[in-house]
Amino acid sequence: MRIVVSGTHASGKSTLISDFALRHPEFTVLPDPFELLEEDGDGPSGALFASQLRIAAERLTNETHAGDLIAERGPVDFLAYLLALADLSGSSLDEDFLELATARTAEALRTVDVLAVLPLTVHDTIHVSADEHLELREAMNDVLLELIDDPDIVGEHLAVMEVTGTPDDRVAALEALLR
Repeated sequence: MRIVVSGTHASGKSTLISDFALRHPEFTVLPDPFELLEEDGDGPSGALFASQLRIAAERLTNETHAGDLIAERGPVDFLAYLLALADLSGSSLDEDFLELATARTAEALRTVDVLAVLPLTVHDTIHVSADEHLELREAMNDVLLELIDDPDIVGEHLAVMEVTGTPDDRVAALEALLR
């Protein structure tokens, strides 16, 4: 079983994965691609998100990670960030780059069984400070929710579920898919 947990920053991904991994030690945990970058930059940028998309896609498509795994973020997260950032800045992404990023995302998601998406909701609020780029956080969330409805990106085999509620509710929802 290959699970990717997606969502904008400060949406509860790390908590869900940590809680799930404690109950399912047979799963390999793949950390947020941000943690694998040699440089983190001064803030959100297209180059930073493109690097993370590449890392997220490569780790799903290479054969190093056989068996059960749960990954914090997949390439669809960073495709959403790239599109949200372009929208917020009033610019557009290079068409060739966008085509490549979308194809890489779709290819990687074909190796995944479950995409668990943690949308921002009024009921599951996580308080974050203004230095967390709140406008980008909201915009990415909206774009991500659009992307997961696109069959050209998620395909037809992938189980996509929006996971909400308390941390215990979220783990229970994810575990229900394992049964």
